[in-house]
Amino acid sequence: MRNQVALVTGGMGGIGTAICRSLVDQGAKVVATYNRGGDHVSAQKWQRQQQEDGYHIDIAFVDVTDYNSCSRLVKGLPVDLNKIDILVNNAGVVHDMQCYKMGADAWDKVVNTNLNGTFYVTRHVINGMIDRQYGRIINISSVNGQKGQFGQVNYSASKAGIHGFTKALALEVASKGITVNTISPGYVATEMVMSVAEPVREKILAQIPVKRFGQPEEIARAVVFLAAPESSFITGSNLNINGGQY
Repeated sequence: MRNQVALVTGGMGGIGTAICRSLVDQGAKVVATYNRGGDHVSAQKWQRQQQEDGYHIDIAFVDVTDYNSCSRLVKGLPVDLNKIDILVNNAGVVHDMQCYKMGADAWDKVVNTNLNGTFYVTRHVINGMIDRQYGRIINISSVNGQKGQFGQVNYSASKAGIHGFTKALALEVASKGITVNTISPGYVATEMVMSVAEPVREKILAQIPVKRFGQPEEIARAVVFLAAPESSFITGSNLNINGGQY
C-alpha cells in the first residue's frame, strides 16, 4: 500500500494512533482526523509527538456528526491527499446510562457520532473510490455491538448498526474494486479503559478467556491486513478481536 492515502477518523485515540502508525509503517500517507472539542493545540501537540517518534501523519479537524463538516473535510484535503484509497471509520464515543434514565441527548450524541458519522464520512469518500475502481473501507465496531452491554443501549445499538451498514455497502460496491469490512474489538488497554476503577477492570478481565486486555497494535494489525491490496476477496465480513469473550 505504498503511497496510498489513508484517512483515519478519530485517529488520535489509543486505537486510532496505533492504526495510523501501522499504516505509515506500510508506506501509506495517513491523515488522522480529530474533533477534541475544537482543541487544535492538543491535536498539533499529538502530531508533533508522532513526528518525534518518526511518524509523519497529517491531521484534519472534522465533526463527524455534521454531514457538511465531513464534506468540507474531504474537499479540503491537499491535492496529494485527496484521492483516498483507505478509509478507517474509527471515531466513536460512549455515554453510558441505563435506558430508563437516558435522555435523547445521550442517545443522539452516541448514535450521531458512531453510526451517522460512519455514513457521513463514507458518503463523501465513496464516489472517489468508485471513480478510481479501488478502495478499502474498514469500520471499527465493538464486541458490545454483538452481545450488548448493560448501560449501553445507545452504544450497542450504534455499533450493531455498523454491521448492517458494512454488509449492505459491501454488496453495493463489490463489483467496483472496493471492499467494506468491520472489525469488532473487545476490551483494549487504551487510556480510557485503564482509567476505569480497578474493581470494575477486574470484573471485565474475568469475562475474557485469555485473561488480558487487547493491545491497540493488535487492532491495528487487523486493519493493515484488511486494507492490503491482497485482501480483495474479503468483503462484508466482521473480524472479532476480543480474546474469546464472544
